[in-house]
Amino acid sequence: MKKFKYLILAAVSCIAILFFSFKEDLFLVSKNLDIFASLYREININYVDETSAPELMKTGIDAMLESLDPYTEYVPESEIEDYKLKYISTQYGGIGAGTVIIDGKLFVNEVSEGYAANKSDVKAGDQVIKINNIEIKGKDRAQISQLLRGPKGTPVDLTIIRDGKEISKKITREEIKQPNVSYFGMVGDGIGYIRLDKFLENSGQEVKDALISLNKENPKGIVLDLRNNGGGILQEAVKIVNLFVDKDQLIVTQKGKNTAKTITYKTQLPPVSPSVPLVVLVNGNSASASEIVAGSLQDLDRAIVIGQRSYGKGLVQQTFNLPYNSLVKVTVAKYYTPSGRCIQKLDYTHKNADGIAERFADSTISMYQTKAGRNVYSGNGVYPDIFVDVDKLSPITITMLNKNLFFNYANLYKKEKPIVASPKTFQISDADYVAFASSLADKDLSYQSRTERLLTELRYEADKENKTTEVKADLENLKNKLISAKKADLANHKAEIKRVLETQIISRYFYEKGRIEQSFQYDKELAAAKSVFNNQTQMLAILKGNGNYKVIGKPVKENVHVD
Repeated sequence: MKKFKYLILAAVSCIAILFFSFKEDLFLVSKNLDIFASLYREININYVDETSAPELMKTGIDAMLESLDPYTEYVPESEIEDYKLKYISTQYGGIGAGTVIIDGKLFVNEVSEGYAANKSDVKAGDQVIKINNIEIKGKDRAQISQLLRGPKGTPVDLTIIRDGKEISKKITREEIKQPNVSYFGMVGDGIGYIRLDKFLENSGQEVKDALISLNKENPKGIVLDLRNNGGGILQEAVKIVNLFVDKDQLIVTQKGKNTAKTITYKTQLPPVSPSVPLVVLVNGNSASASEIVAGSLQDLDRAIVIGQRSYGKGLVQQTFNLPYNSLVKVTVAKYYTPSGRCIQKLDYTHKNADGIAERFADSTISMYQTKAGRNVYSGNGVYPDIFVDVDKLSPITITMLNKNLFFNYANLYKKEKPIVASPKTFQISDADYVAFASSLADKDLSYQSRTERLLTELRYEADKENKTTEVKADLENLKNKLISAKKADLANHKAEIKRVLETQIISRYFYEKGRIEQSFQYDKELAAAKSVFNNQTQMLAILKGNGNYKVIGKPVKENVHVD
């Protein structure tokens, strides 16, 4: 009885402490809100110059949230529609055309197959000078987007210039649906392929539909491509994993300071493809929901992950409605894959003197185990089972992309050659490449290579140490050699430049689908996936923990998860 009394007394004491702590927190919140409101009022009333109340509030809110993480953000009423399109829905009213500004002029750079612009014969390369009789010169991207978008069924008039002639296009806006699954199909060797670009509404159903269609071909393996997929809705990620693993499997757990935000997600339905061999492709831009899918399938030993280490975003956001149709998106929890690891890379709680979040220290990285006993690690993203070295673009290629030189030549190529072969096999000839190189003769291709930057730094250091005279001849000699080498860059980087140019050209004929199909012939990660499917011994060795972390390309240390 006495022991029972002590237990009750202890419980009451704990409740009292928690209640006091809660009251103290409420008092601090209330106190600081009063201070903020009073400050805001006094500035608006008494500041010497005119102020904008909404701008002051937005600035204050943004500054406050900047001290947290980049995913916690305030969305005013004026930006709600853009927010929904970015994070929730894949649908909007428009004409189905992308634009680019080059030298102050607006050009169509991409047309979506089957939509209004395509039906009205709007083409990549058309220069847009008016939208609904409004001159677009000097307008920014947001203003142009606002002019092009609108309710389904409403008209939009474009005035374009093509081949020096002014043409009017009367177009009716349609509901534009940007699918989460941008492509699926068989890619040779009996392999099915699904490219998932985002995890917005209905993405789980889209992957399911693609999977059911591919299963009719009796594939010997499925590739789920999550490269460059920045994530989206957590629940959709769980639905997608459920397509490949049994019911009642733990997929992800989110844990927050607020216990109400601690939630466990398990699979709810029988799987569609529980046993077909599976490969997931990731890279450094695969984040959030992509990492939940890749990490959980890896932890459950259901898939082999191929590519490069993923981004490392282990945080969960939730939106909360605010007055006057605004909202705030708040990071409410961290998520943990089935093995118990959190793959969050940056520590936003402890920023450096410049206010920049740094990576978690190596000492905080912990080892976990998959269902079959393979070692996996927390922090720094999902590390692939098979690492494929990423190809980095050379300075000359980046320069040509930035100056839209591929864009211009692709438009010219389409005019001169109305028909080309299948996108799956399309390549430009050596003669085409020579013609492209010749078209650059009067173009500005100036750029500074990394070696040139180092040479500039070396010259600066020599000046500081009064050694310029001693090394002047060597520095000049090196500079001349670099200039000579740059002249040969078009030849030295031919294969890379050719691939980028082909991507631009093929989209003029076969749109996004053709661009994806054409890229398969150069895709090293896809080739690695096919190799695994054709080598069952290797696949089983990886999944049993006897052969993981194979490297394709530049060697790296095995089992290294931290830079």
